[in-house]
Amino acid sequence: MSARVRLVELAAGAAADAEAIDRVMGAAFDPRYGEAWTRSQCVGILAMPGVWLTLARVEGAVVGFALSRAIMDEAELLLIAVDPAHARTGIGATLLRGTIAECRSRGVKRLHLEVRANNPAVALYAAHGFRRAGVRRNYYRNRDGETFDAHTYALALE
Repeated sequence: MSARVRLVELAAGAAADAEAIDRVMGAAFDPRYGEAWTRSQCVGILAMPGVWLTLARVEGAVVGFALSRAIMDEAELLLIAVDPAHARTGIGATLLRGTIAECRSRGVKRLHLEVRANNPAVALYAAHGFRRAGVRRNYYRNRDGETFDAHTYALALE
């Protein structure tokens, strides 16, 4: 039996990729939580200094992305998403490692992120060394009115 090897290519993205990341967000983010950004929000933040977009492509198609920003020696992972058709294949981990590498190349000493407490991605962040830094009680509210805590995480890069 032969296993099919899929090459995941990481590439820098730009505002012109907003349609592709919008498609990935639409597939990846559960609409009950309202966490997906609008296309105009993505385009707007990409115009800001210190912001970068990393795309994950398989066979030329965008299947995931990470959106980050750095200010001085700190950075924040704003969004990370993988198309569910490619979930649990290592693409999220590849994007996260690529983001960490880019942070290091920019002289970032600490990478932060915020995530809904019940988001399965928490395991990915923990596996890459992120430590919980705080809790924002009842920070997220789904469309049914149910609230969820936000957990903030940080990764020291020194």
